[in-house]
Amino acid sequence: MGVEAVTVTDDEAAFAAFVGDAEPRLRRAFTLLRGADVGGDATAEALAWAWEHWDQLQAMTNPVGYLYRVGSSRTRFREERFPHAPAPPDAPGFEPGLVPALARLTVRQRTAVVLVHGCGWTHQEVADALELSRSSVGTHVERAMAQLRTELGVATDG
Repeated sequence: MGVEAVTVTDDEAAFAAFVGDAEPRLRRAFTLLRGADVGGDATAEALAWAWEHWDQLQAMTNPVGYLYRVGSSRTRFREERFPHAPAPPDAPGFEPGLVPALARLTVRQRTAVVLVHGCGWTHQEVADALELSRSSVGTHVERAMAQLRTELGVATDG
């Protein structure tokens, strides 16, 4: 009885490398914006779509942004609920008023500020994901940060 070797194609290796980068970015974004259960489902849906459309996805400028739209379009994710779970009490440096303050932002503002500041996405990546202009993303982030600073009593220098 011999053991058959599993052959990994270049396409499969490229997809695995892509998932290694994209999965944590998508999971973080979806989880921060919709909670762990919905975030995990949206990530899985987006990556399943990615596998089925790998040839198409490889040609895209911002495939993670496109997959964000795919995951966002799923029925369960479309509900505009923001998780209101407080941070764990032992979370170092976490402002307890942040989650309620984020919940009071518009959906677009909250999404833009979480993707930029919570996930480290560039304004262009967010623009591609939300189908907005880069300047609109900048405006949403700027207004959201101003509102958050006001609500949380954070002074700005300058």
